[in-house]
Amino acid sequence: MAASGRFALGHALIHRHGFEEAVQEVVRLSVRPTPSFVVTPNADQVVNLEEDAALRAAYSRADLVVPDGMPVVWASRLLGTPLKERVTGSDLMPVLCGIAAQRRLKVFLLGGMPGVAQRAAANLVKAYPGLRITGTLCPPLGFEHDPQQNAEIVQAIRASDADLIFVCLGSPKQEVWIDKHLSQFDKGVFLGVGAAIDFCAGTVQRAPQWMRRTGLEWAYRLSQEPRRLIGRYTRDLYFFVLVAREFATRRRGPTTHAG
Repeated sequence: MAASGRFALGHALIHRHGFEEAVQEVVRLSVRPTPSFVVTPNADQVVNLEEDAALRAAYSRADLVVPDGMPVVWASRLLGTPLKERVTGSDLMPVLCGIAAQRRLKVFLLGGMPGVAQRAAANLVKAYPGLRITGTLCPPLGFEHDPQQNAEIVQAIRASDADLIFVCLGSPKQEVWIDKHLSQFDKGVFLGVGAAIDFCAGTVQRAPQWMRRTGLEWAYRLSQEPRRLIGRYTRDLYFFVLVAREFATRRRGPTTHAG
């Protein structure tokens, strides 16, 4: 366990919040007069942190880091420093929208294919009457390399006066984009939540609850998008190497020197 009290795995330092604690922390951050940043690492992101310097920099500056993937939770248990539970972006997004409706917080949705953000917004407003979604954007592929498009996105979010900004661009793009542009905002919690926007829009069906509870959501997603995900999941086998390395390091304990 890291000195900060967080669970350390590779380059990821993960807060020990349960789901309800994470929700309350996001709500607390949303009323601060400064912008903040939330990331939800799964096994894929833990692996990517090994080689992606921009992603590591983003993670190092995040205000809240909670475990999205069950393999991360299992690893914490194996290593003797158990995290409380899985805290997914896909679960956070609708719950936070429900709280936003109650507290009159403003919401912005960024990401998804054309039309997806608008569909997600319509479904969320229907589910949570009173919810104020003050902006949506589905930027085109490659937008992150266009300074003019990035400036327009920043301006749109600023003009929306949003308190909760759900950034659904996929990892590592969403984390790196938030980290690069966060200083241009005066307020708001930016949450990198990936496919959550597709689940809210109804364009992608989420795994049944029993598969989420047992850590098999990845298998359900693979069955839906095998060509897109097979390469990623094969690469993510390196996650188990990282866990084994951490386990061996902890077994050895601190090194002592004679003399």
